[in-house]
Amino acid sequence: MRNEKPDMVPIRPFVAEFTAKYAGYTCQDVTQDFEKAFAAARKCAADFDWDAVVGNMVYVWSGLTQAIGLTYYAVPGVGLSPDVGFQYAEPSEDKSFMKPDEYDQLIEDPTGFLFNVWLPRVSADISPMGQPTSFRNNLSFLKGGMAMLNYFNAFGRQNELLRKESGTVSAISGILKAPMDILADKLRGYLGLLTDLQEQPEKVLAACEALVPHLTSVALGGADPAKNVPIGFWMHRGCVPFVSKKHFYNIYWPTLKPIIQKIWSTGHQVLFYAEGNWNPHLDAFAELPDASIVYHVDNADILEVHRKIGHKFCISGGVPNWLLSTGTPEEVRECCKKIIKDVAGEGGYIMDASAIVQDDAKIENIRAMTDATREYGVY
Repeated sequence: MRNEKPDMVPIRPFVAEFTAKYAGYTCQDVTQDFEKAFAAARKCAADFDWDAVVGNMVYVWSGLTQAIGLTYYAVPGVGLSPDVGFQYAEPSEDKSFMKPDEYDQLIEDPTGFLFNVWLPRVSADISPMGQPTSFRNNLSFLKGGMAMLNYFNAFGRQNELLRKESGTVSAISGILKAPMDILADKLRGYLGLLTDLQEQPEKVLAACEALVPHLTSVALGGADPAKNVPIGFWMHRGCVPFVSKKHFYNIYWPTLKPIIQKIWSTGHQVLFYAEGNWNPHLDAFAELPDASIVYHVDNADILEVHRKIGHKFCISGGVPNWLLSTGTPEEVRECCKKIIKDVAGEGGYIMDASAIVQDDAKIENIRAMTDATREYGVY
């Protein structure tokens, strides 16, 4: 991850619902019972002998979301088929969780806005401020707090079991999202944000700036104390063509770059999980200090990424998810062989699928990706 040359190419697949398929569970099993999700992740780590995994990449434990009464997740076996992964149900622009005239409230007190305004809107149980409280309102905080502690405290034991059972380490620790992605994902919605970028861009910028300390604190609060494991940064809607280059350079990047610099100044790396195609913005990412990030390639030209920033940062990913789903083991092997030859020659590369691996991936293709890396990835 420091962009140096190890003894062989590491394998660090971000496997989610694939773990359920491999371990014989349904999507409902691993979403509703995180102990089954933990067991499935450990089984994959041990059987495939990977170098690092996420303790549970099926990150939504629906017991927690249901305890809080969240309305924006569709749950396998409840609102969906048991064999379908959980879904994020984004509201329409007119029903967004933050209204276009509420930017000043968010800017003045981001955490206060989230607690007092946003939370009652995303929960079926929590009463809005100024309205009479209820038994369900009070119980949701009790249940939610208990569920949160139960779930997140269990990750320490899961990481210990991964190390003991298969010598596998955690792939990430902590979480970060860009300020503008927070607006698009959880507050205004994507369509609402696009309207705001045209009609009140100065408010969008001020809101992003106000969110910077909050998001930085959240990221560092969950970071690895030993500073070995990067903070996961999930990149969503800040790239072309979701937003224009003007909005990227005027709003998205100026409010994200300081967070990365602050995190790096404390000795922590960030994993840029570049969902989609972020190649138009590689020049901006090259402004960051050497080795401050690990850059993950999804739906983009990994050779261009290697040419532009491979001298500065470790690169991961690049094996298309569609290939793991519809291709043959031999096609997967050839893809991995080419990536290792063209990208990993001097080190600084981690084998992984392009995006989070769900249950459409074929087991034999994941095996082919693993075996090909062990065969061709020795220095």
